[in-house]
Amino acid sequence: MNNLNEEKTLFGHPYGLYILFFTELWERFSYYGMRALLVLFLISEVNSDNPGYGWSNEDALYLYGWYTMLVYVAGIPGGIIADRYLGQKKTVMIGGLLLVLGHSILAIDNLTAFYAGLGFIILGVGGLKPNISTMVGGLYNNNDDRRDIGFKIFYMGINIGAFFSALIIGGIGEVYGWHYGFGLAGIGMLLGQLVFMWGQKYLIGVGEFIGTKDNPDKDLMDKPLTKIEKDRVLVLLLSFLIVIVFWGAFEQAGGLMNIYAFEKTNRLIDSINFEVPATWFQSLNAGFIVLFAVAVGKFWSWWKSLGKESALLFQMATGVIIMAIGFFFMSAASLEFQENGSSAMYWLVLAYLFHTLGELCTSPTAMALITKLAPLKYASIMMGTYFACTGFGNKLAAYLGEWAQTAGEFQIFTGIAVFCSAFGFLVVLLLKPLKRLTHGAD
Repeated sequence: MNNLNEEKTLFGHPYGLYILFFTELWERFSYYGMRALLVLFLISEVNSDNPGYGWSNEDALYLYGWYTMLVYVAGIPGGIIADRYLGQKKTVMIGGLLLVLGHSILAIDNLTAFYAGLGFIILGVGGLKPNISTMVGGLYNNNDDRRDIGFKIFYMGINIGAFFSALIIGGIGEVYGWHYGFGLAGIGMLLGQLVFMWGQKYLIGVGEFIGTKDNPDKDLMDKPLTKIEKDRVLVLLLSFLIVIVFWGAFEQAGGLMNIYAFEKTNRLIDSINFEVPATWFQSLNAGFIVLFAVAVGKFWSWWKSLGKESALLFQMATGVIIMAIGFFFMSAASLEFQENGSSAMYWLVLAYLFHTLGELCTSPTAMALITKLAPLKYASIMMGTYFACTGFGNKLAAYLGEWAQTAGEFQIFTGIAVFCSAFGFLVVLLLKPLKRLTHGAD
């Protein structure tokens, strides 16, 4: 752990936070830009003006589900490599190089290159994603109250990258050529890698391998977990169930909702005779996060000052309930489509707004919870498990999207809304026994 008393700060936080902020910003710029294009590229007709592979919606969602699951499940071996062999910093470096390679290969219009590029991206995200998030926690001492705010700042970097990626990469790929978009994603990842390499001087002592002989924490690698540590790991494992449910619903964004915007939403603005690209809707989530992240953080601080329940697990459960509201709007959109043959864009805007508010209560909160509760020797593994559960949620989302092709969007959207609402309220009821297992760390 680095000594914060010897660290320079910017806006009250270590310089290293902003290196990780911009590295992750560009990594997410490349990832979310490619994600916005992937399904639409696969389902585009071979003989169209912007040719794709002409796959069916079901086949495209099937690949999308496996790909987005494996991207995050790879965080488990990525965490193990960091904890046991290389440390977080070196693993992030290698992951970033693999991502530059993978995104660049996708610019080649060839099926073999397409699969190879996805493979390198899976390996790269597995090395980078869980470990860079763990490094954010490593910038702060254990009882530093700035940690939660630090994660929200870091999370804003993720979403600034995601916001511009859908507009820039999505727009260029959808209008001028899918592979131009894929190539631009590679350039974005290269910028992120250069930022990380340049900023090493601000990350000294953060993300180092703790198994080296001169590391003061080396003995922790061999000590068995205490009773308190075991209880906290149990809470983390239970919180991962919330993560799977949340992302299983939320990640309809890149699949089913992306296709819905492309095929069933009236995207024409008559007054200026302009059709909004379907990929642009992917930027709404990220844009709303940038707009509302600070407000949501201040709300929970105010809520806590009133003496009301504000534990991190409570915030996560509340996020699931809020996100469920967004799917009621999508149910309304699907009813409008059944009546008129298309639905208005504002349904998607409202859905993404509530999905975003739910995400702000759930995702950065989950990462902060992990860095608080995870034993040091399993820090990256537990963060990798969190991202693996995100991956399982992505696979669940794709399965629901495939099911919607036969069951209908209205049934799927409504079912998700009802289930997530009930699940969130159930978690709230279980908070007291779960809080006892955190031993005051939540």
